[in-house]
Amino acid sequence: MRIGTLNHRYHALAGNLALDIADASEGRFAPDGFDIFERLGELAGWLSTVPDSAYKPFDTDALGPPVSMPRQAFGVGLNYRDHAAESGLAEPEVPLVFTKFPTSITGPRATVTLPSAYVDWEAELVAVIGARAQHVKAADAWSHVAGLTVGQDLSERRVQLAGPAPQFSLGKSYPGFGPIGPAIVTLDEITAVDNLEISCLLDDEVLQKGRTSDLIFSIPELVEHISAICPMLPGDLIFTGTPAGVGGARTPNRFLTPGSVLITAIEGIGELRNPLV
Repeated sequence: MRIGTLNHRYHALAGNLALDIADASEGRFAPDGFDIFERLGELAGWLSTVPDSAYKPFDTDALGPPVSMPRQAFGVGLNYRDHAAESGLAEPEVPLVFTKFPTSITGPRATVTLPSAYVDWEAELVAVIGARAQHVKAADAWSHVAGLTVGQDLSERRVQLAGPAPQFSLGKSYPGFGPIGPAIVTLDEITAVDNLEISCLLDDEVLQKGRTSDLIFSIPELVEHISAICPMLPGDLIFTGTPAGVGGARTPNRFLTPGSVLITAIEGIGELRNPLV
């Protein structure tokens, strides 16, 4: 399944067609709310009975974030081997986890306002939690994941790295600093989750290109680590890290400027296209 939002309502997506889940199910499923992630099996069964003619064309530019206001959004630093190397840092022995505040989340076509001249890009695979996860072992972790989506962990580097002991969260939480989408894709539709191509472009220029096989800590390992400390709830997000190619690791540093479109794509899941102003 592919689940996205149009007008703040959950829709099943199939190519350029969409189905309003609440309307079509006559209220069996709510138009919004986190319970839909806990009922994906039931939803899949019901969708299999819906005729193709019930799906209607939609404007992809109207898609909102597939989770508009998660209760928790976690980020993971230095989680690609090549990114750790370009940063001149050793690979971490445990996941380096920070938070992105929920008000930073925005949609796959949203315009992003740059608050300064020091905003960096980070293309990321994002896991969406489907069932409450607390003290979950890695071997059982996928059963707590609703699906995957594409994300950008935009970062204001001066705010992120300020102080003798940098605290990442505020620098990564300006409005619009967490574009996600275009849909949550359930795991049955993804054939090689451990080896997906991930890329970031600025207009036609390739800024990043990597593969999820370069992750240091897999999604199951991240679920185990985080849930051992903090219960994760349906609809929560894990931004799993970024591959090499970020602007802050370049010499000289390079950051985003207004007037371009930032494109973030992951094989088999989709792409974000976010204009910068």
